[in-house]
Amino acid sequence: MLKLPETAAAAAERAASLRAELRRHEHLYYALARPEVSDAEYDALSRELLAIEERWPELVTPDSPTRRVGGAPVDGLPNVRHEVPLLSLENAYSEAELDAWLTRVTDRLDGRLPEVVCELKIDGLSISLVYEEGVLVRGATRGDGTTGEDVTPNVRTIRVLPLRLPEGAPRLLEVRGEVYLGKSSFQALNAAREEAGEPLFANPRNAAAGSLRLLDSRETARRRLSVFLYSVARWEGDRAPATQEEALGALARLGLPVNPHHAVARSGAEVKAFLAEWREKRHTLDLETDGAVLKVSPVSDQQRLGATAKFPRWALAYKFPAEEATTRVTAIVVQVGRTGVLTPVAEFEPVLLAGSTVRRATLHNYEDLSRKDVRVGDTVAVEKAGDVIPKVTRVLLEKRPPEAVPFEMPAACPECGEAVVREEGEVAVRCVSGSCPAQVKEAIRHYVARRAMDVEGLGEERVDQLLAAGLIADVAGLYALRAEHLAALERWGEKSAANVLAEIERSKEAGLARLLFGLGIRHVGEKTGRLLARRFGAMEALAAATEEELTAVPEIGPETSRSVRDWFGLPANVRLLSKLSEAGVRMNEPEGAIAPGGPLSGMTFVLTGTLPRRTREEATAAIERAGGKVSGSVSRKTAAVVAGEEAGSKLEKARALGVPVWSEDDLERAIGGGR
Repeated sequence: MLKLPETAAAAAERAASLRAELRRHEHLYYALARPEVSDAEYDALSRELLAIEERWPELVTPDSPTRRVGGAPVDGLPNVRHEVPLLSLENAYSEAELDAWLTRVTDRLDGRLPEVVCELKIDGLSISLVYEEGVLVRGATRGDGTTGEDVTPNVRTIRVLPLRLPEGAPRLLEVRGEVYLGKSSFQALNAAREEAGEPLFANPRNAAAGSLRLLDSRETARRRLSVFLYSVARWEGDRAPATQEEALGALARLGLPVNPHHAVARSGAEVKAFLAEWREKRHTLDLETDGAVLKVSPVSDQQRLGATAKFPRWALAYKFPAEEATTRVTAIVVQVGRTGVLTPVAEFEPVLLAGSTVRRATLHNYEDLSRKDVRVGDTVAVEKAGDVIPKVTRVLLEKRPPEAVPFEMPAACPECGEAVVREEGEVAVRCVSGSCPAQVKEAIRHYVARRAMDVEGLGEERVDQLLAAGLIADVAGLYALRAEHLAALERWGEKSAANVLAEIERSKEAGLARLLFGLGIRHVGEKTGRLLARRFGAMEALAAATEEELTAVPEIGPETSRSVRDWFGLPANVRLLSKLSEAGVRMNEPEGAIAPGGPLSGMTFVLTGTLPRRTREEATAAIERAGGKVSGSVSRKTAAVVAGEEAGSKLEKARALGVPVWSEDDLERAIGGGR
């Protein structure tokens, strides 16, 4: 058991020591890639500091490493006015435009071209950071250049970014940079979202921008954002850097992350050499870069050159040409997804594009395919969206062979042969057969996913193995698996078989909400599954519900109601539920998950701010167990607003409407567990 200091004074001393040690290890690990302790040792130090801060809350500091994990969700992102505007950069797309900029700079400086710092242009989201007395106090997005959004809690979760600068830092430092998501982190994030049945991010930039603006900084912390800082906006202290090169060096000495891939050019030829080098070399990096930023280095020359209303004259963003390759389409195949949607995919002769070999690209849907008129035998131009996702941009009609004919979507599912349908108002063509092999495979993968029935150890490859061996034909087949059958499969053994079977057995108690999400009913995601489980309590009651009863559930619309009724109306689905029930899968919510007639029955609450003892999720669960409901907005029908520290606009609205305001202790007493 963790032994805490006996006095507040001893705790303060130990907390200060732990913070310094953790900051040192963070810098070694994230900035220098030279860790001195194992992850377990680092986690032990973090847990000790967190325990001290929980015991003595007054010892918590803004720069504490414990702030890295994120805090409770906020009501919204407040606006922040930038002391120094974040101007846009003039773009150049060709060598002629680059030469024109170099000429303008030379002319304005009486025929002299100063040193130019060449930096890679990171494809992310611009950020402004303010350090006061060495402590990070604010992080804000660019916004419109004058006003941005305060994202300080999310910025604190970026591990490579120090929360406190070392001795010798200026009294006030404002720096600008770019928050980004590495390619490997992006792929891992999308893989997790796909497993959870969530929409995928189109590219790392979109993912980074969305992650930085989340209202729940705990979710931001899980997304592994990173940042590079590239300029000083304000420096109050000892002598400020006199050149851009000095600024980058000063930031690096303060422990701030600076992209090491920059160079000082002393002529136009050296600028062009840098661009030529990184046009191809950029693909070796674990981040997206779509060009370079060129900056006149001496600050005195920057001031002399000045700025227009839109951008500084001393800087230029040079965009690398969009990488495009041409190749020949060899086939157009149709894939069938979990929900039965048919997606055409162009297969083509392998081509090197943006550092990797690509052989196929989705055509999204029949309308997209028809608009581009892609045909087998066509020569097409292919590029990577955000240098990540291959896509066909156009057909080179002048190279079309005479025998090429327009592609027609099949009238029957290519996997099961059943007729396909296209519902009114939709672009998707869909197979509606519940026994379609492609849908069965994707349905099983979805069912065992972490946020559904959470069967650990059954990844994509193992699900494919079980199907190929004929051991399962649907999700109910999982519960009939035997250890001897699994152990006999390639790359399985007795231990792994036993572990998977234990996970499958445990999943039987997941409850109705997870089961509804895991079944993959169209339009029923995690939240809808919880709403339906809370309202009806058991699968039998839900199956008997009319469309009108379903629509009466708050936040359940007509489209979802029809989808649920249609699902229960299919005999194959009724048989599947029967098999799951016979296997022992729980068809209702676990005991205590809902409480009809509980002390908070019929009451709606709103949570705001940080509660002393519970997370927002824990408070929500407690209210729901007591029969109450939690809403995201305050109205006259709200029973009470439960307010913690740093409560937001919801508290003000509650006071304006005369809605009671409760503390966490008030909530505890109402539930029945208070002092």
